[in-house]
Amino acid sequence: MAYPIEKKLVIAVSSSALFDLTDSDRVFQSEGEEAYRLYQEQHLDHVLPKGVAFPFIRRFLQLNQRFPDEQPVEVVLLSRNSPETGMRVFRSIRHYALDISRAAFFSGSSPFLYNEAFNASLFLSANRDDVQAAIRSGFPAGLVLQSDVVDDPSDDSLKLAFDFDGVLVDDQAEQIYQQSGSLDDFHDFEDLHRMEPLQAGPLSDLLRKIAHFQQLEQKRRALDASYHRILKVAIITARSAPAHERMIRTLKSWNISVDETFFMGGIEKRRVLEVMKPHIFFDDQVIHLKKVDGIALVHIPFGRLNSNDS
Repeated sequence: MAYPIEKKLVIAVSSSALFDLTDSDRVFQSEGEEAYRLYQEQHLDHVLPKGVAFPFIRRFLQLNQRFPDEQPVEVVLLSRNSPETGMRVFRSIRHYALDISRAAFFSGSSPFLYNEAFNASLFLSANRDDVQAAIRSGFPAGLVLQSDVVDDPSDDSLKLAFDFDGVLVDDQAEQIYQQSGSLDDFHDFEDLHRMEPLQAGPLSDLLRKIAHFQQLEQKRRALDASYHRILKVAIITARSAPAHERMIRTLKSWNISVDETFFMGGIEKRRVLEVMKPHIFFDDQVIHLKKVDGIALVHIPFGRLNSNDS
């Protein structure tokens, strides 16, 4: 029996995140909507290059191959294109054999309002305005930053890495630090509240559902020692002791354990990312996403620190 949509892990992705639309966008910006429409018609059979989020989405869809009876994950395309200009996108999806069949086209309007209709735990887009509007409206969304992503088709693993504050939980702790400017005050606050789990953040639902698949893989591995696990989840946080305890207790209250945890304490996250090479990394501060090459980097513009993000 297939998973109902309410139990599926659904990711909504824009065409600008899935494919490289640089040439198409250049036509739209310089010549206007009608020239853009003609350009897409003339290039209908020209396959779009892979975008930054493509390797992650391809690997994510492979979870259905691991759980063929349930088919527990789904990707929905949400596009600012019209259905006519979106034909090229779907032909490219078919060319790459991506199992994406559901889509919505909005002819220039922002698509994020339909996240909830599709039960999406994440909306990935390269459109900054759409992502910021989604976050402000309470929908989980991330801005896919331009990056030269390196992908190895022979590797079937799926490695996800998350920042903690402002991504998996709210930004309460970061507000304390920003208000006082003192790391000691931050540590004192976190130590005082170490028994209190933090409130869920924008990507908490995504992590919970990913954790469920990890548990399924662990059970399968226990029954079959030859089973090769493909999922790996890591948290890379600027926290350090004693602020680590509240994070651990928060995850425990969600009944979640991750494969790798890094309490960086001021060391650049880039150092870990370049070794780990996750297929996607989510952080609420752009500063941690700079100077990192070859990885799909996603900015989560959540909380007060991002309220004036531009």
